[in-house]
Amino acid sequence: MTPEPLMRVHLRVEQDVFVARQMGREVARAVGMEQQDQTRLATALSEVGRVMLAVTRSADVAFEADVNGVPTLRVTVANPQSGGAARIGPQLGQVGRLVDTLEVSDGETGTVVSMARRLPASSPRLTPERMDEIRAGLAQHVPGTPLDELTVQNQQLIAALDEVRAQRDDLARLNAELEETNRGVMALYNQLSQELEETNRGVVALYAELDEKSEQLRTASEAKSRFLANVSHELRAPVTAVIGLARLLNDPSSEPLQGEQRRQVELISSSASDLLTLVNDLLDLAKAEAGRIEPEWSEVDLRAVFGQLRGTLRPLATRPEVDFEVDEPAVPTLRTDEVLLTRVLRNLLTNAIKFTSEGSVRLKVRMVDDDIEFTVTDTGSGIPPELQERVFEEFYQVPGSRSALGKGTGLGLPYARRLVGILGGGLRVESEVGRGSTFTVRLPADGS
Repeated sequence: MTPEPLMRVHLRVEQDVFVARQMGREVARAVGMEQQDQTRLATALSEVGRVMLAVTRSADVAFEADVNGVPTLRVTVANPQSGGAARIGPQLGQVGRLVDTLEVSDGETGTVVSMARRLPASSPRLTPERMDEIRAGLAQHVPGTPLDELTVQNQQLIAALDEVRAQRDDLARLNAELEETNRGVMALYNQLSQELEETNRGVVALYAELDEKSEQLRTASEAKSRFLANVSHELRAPVTAVIGLARLLNDPSSEPLQGEQRRQVELISSSASDLLTLVNDLLDLAKAEAGRIEPEWSEVDLRAVFGQLRGTLRPLATRPEVDFEVDEPAVPTLRTDEVLLTRVLRNLLTNAIKFTSEGSVRLKVRMVDDDIEFTVTDTGSGIPPELQERVFEEFYQVPGSRSALGKGTGLGLPYARRLVGILGGGLRVESEVGRGSTFTVRLPADGS
């Protein structure tokens, strides 16, 4: 059911256009439009009425409130005669800018011009009771004379001109502020560009210096590796000769030595053996640093490796206070380099036995996700948290640590970590002072 219009106005003579304009403004005010929108709607209605009256000689104006969806005031100007849309439409091009929608059509009911303007969100809700009140109020409204309407139009025009002038002044002020801001932005941009260019030059110079230092470090590392390899190689022969001579002197078939002489020869032999161990460790470390160790990948039987370690290291764990345990491997095979893996585990076990005076040293292996972890656990003196990474530095030994099998060289753990890296894994330590340490070797199960 179509709701009853809020008001109707008939256009027959030119003075009726002034009436329609007044009533359009009154209707817009009654439904809650702002003053500027009231003026826009009244002006649009005045122009449509003037054109319609000039073309069709008469028209009827209806004001309707559409409360379905977005609240809208709709104004329809109609003439029962068809065929006027072609002449009216081109004359209303500017009117469409004053309202939200404007349609001109010819239909069974004649020529119709329909325009609409949305109501603001702050306008009162148009309930049926409210619309009845608006109809009653509009019915009692007495239109003014054309002179009165002209006065109102002049006042609206003066207000609009004042508003335009104020907006023009605001626009000029904003333009001046924007120009000043642009100058500041350009100055800041130039300053930042200069600073960025200076910074870039500094960064380029720093990178050049870093490249030079990196090259120097690489050269120094290569020189150190060559030095260690050469010195170790040159020392092995005389040290081995000293050990051989000491053995000949202590041989029962040789001329018997006196007690003091035998003790001194044994001291020479022990010192030479320690020196040979250090030389071998230096040579192995130099090879690892130089990248001259290439792993030979194969399927390794861990039971055989564990059995070999159990047999070769058992003579070192001769103290009854220390239990030496090599568990049966929970993982039967692993794709890796058997020689390098054996060196790493032997190194870790030997180190654990050296620094464990009582308790146990234990080796075991397990599967963790897609990797395999070897753990060597001891109940030795332990390593303070701040020194746990330093034990992997060359020649570093934990202060106060006492070895039960003689002083170490400080090269075993760095060498073990390098070998584990060559095998594609990692070596870490977890330790607590007074409770022991756990060294964990984690390797990929597929050897990749």
